Amino acid sequence: MPIRELLEEALSEPEIGTTQRFRWHATPVGIAALWSAGAAPSSPPYEDALKEGLQVGLDLSREEREFHQLSSGLVLLFHS
Repeated sequence: MPIRELLEEALSEPEIGTTQRFRWHATPVGIAALWSAGAAPSSPPYEDALKEGLQVGLDLSREEREFHQLSSGLVLLFHS
């Protein structure tokens, strides 16, 4: 199954936490941070996600990162 489909499916499940700018989801491919603060910024806000991830108990500083634009919005994906 393509990564976009896995993410879309996982984002329909309840989030594992919420912060000021993100809804956090555990997915089969890593931790997804769905941007939820209005219009998405022009460049992926990884630093904001790293800071806010700590608020929900997630230290993502050593994880690989990528972003995806899905029907539900901008998703930052953190994975090993």
